[in-house]
Amino acid sequence: MLYYVNIFYFYAVLGFFLELFLKTFVFKSMNSGILYGPWLPVYGFGSVIIISMEKFIFKFRKIPKLFRVLFVFLSLTFSLSVIEYLGGILIEKVFHRTFWDYSGMKFNVGKYASLEMALVWGVGSLLIIYIINPFIEKYIKKIPVFVTILVSIFFIIDFIFTFFI
Repeated sequence: MLYYVNIFYFYAVLGFFLELFLKTFVFKSMNSGILYGPWLPVYGFGSVIIISMEKFIFKFRKIPKLFRVLFVFLSLTFSLSVIEYLGGILIEKVFHRTFWDYSGMKFNVGKYASLEMALVWGVGSLLIIYIINPFIEKYIKKIPVFVTILVSIFFIIDFIFTFFI
């Protein structure tokens, strides 16, 4: 369980810096989340889903590598796109704001999903599963409990200040 909490924080922070880069150099009008701290929870949740789905799907099955990669790509492309679509609707209903809008994309599904972004999620999932996570996993597992607790306290304070103060 602690492993997934640390995965959440690691990728939430990584997502913050990815979007900071994109906002600075690519999409000037991009909105990078609602919390004050250097984290974007959507990346943390997405990464936990990616890693746990991959581990669950193939825990008991021996499947050739090519089929495994293809199945991971397709299943996570679809799953993350549905989550993005539902998340966009939820954010609009709760906060009365639109954080992203894919209406201008050629293959959009409303304003919260598009084939173009679905492919980004699929490729991103493969990068996380087969490149990034194998590299950082040994470090994630060595994070002391007190560090995770400390980061969690800061995250909860950020959440409280964002939504209740």
